[in-house]
Amino acid sequence: MKRRSTPTKQAVLEVITKTGKAMSQDAIEKKIDIDINRATIYRVLNRFCDDGVLHKVVAEDGKQYFALCKECDSEKKEVHHFHFRCVNCETIECLPDEVNFTVPKDYQLQNANCVLTGICKECA
Repeated sequence: MKRRSTPTKQAVLEVITKTGKAMSQDAIEKKIDIDINRATIYRVLNRFCDDGVLHKVVAEDGKQYFALCKECDSEKKEVHHFHFRCVNCETIECLPDEVNFTVPKDYQLQNANCVLTGICKECA
């Protein structure tokens, strides 16, 4: 089903596109120029996830971040790829290279929330 474009959707997408990194709903709300309530922003973010425009990253502290799926095309990268959260600048980004891991025998992986934590290349 094709969804109509609204000023709210355009504003949310513009903020995430300009940043180029995963952002929390709070961070997006602070950067939006138009008056939008918190629930509407969250609803728009989740619709973008449902439509494959964004994907959701849940950090180790339980906070949700939303990242643009420009490099997360299923032909290029696994859907459940790794992310990196910088403890210094607190950004989360999709890792550009594959990170390998194995699941013990007799386990079947269905979902993975893979966030590595440390210092990013800009802060190092």
